[in-house]
Amino acid sequence: MAKDTWRLVTRGADGALVIRDFDSAEGILRTHLQVGADDCSTDLALRGAPVFRSLIGPMPEGLNVIRYETPEVFEALTKEWATPAAPRRRGRKVQQAAPPAEATDG
Repeated sequence: MAKDTWRLVTRGADGALVIRDFDSAEGILRTHLQVGADDCSTDLALRGAPVFRSLIGPMPEGLNVIRYETPEVFEALTKEWATPAAPRRRGRKVQQAAPPAEATDG
């Protein structure tokens, strides 16, 4: 399947991730300078994709997305991904005590 969505991930002024999707690389070319073309990606669908100044990428995302990130976003997401998740704590269920058995005289 051809990759048909070009995604640019940056940080907004408030620190939130800003994700913009384009139908072609032309959308990213409006704001970033192309400095080359990818020639070594292990994802063959990315070979020949543009390399932009001040962006990390191209990177595959899912089946049809080519992703680019600013260095700041790349570093933050990589640190987040590399940090081990805290183990989930499982609470113990409180078991109800069985009702006392009735004594029978036999």
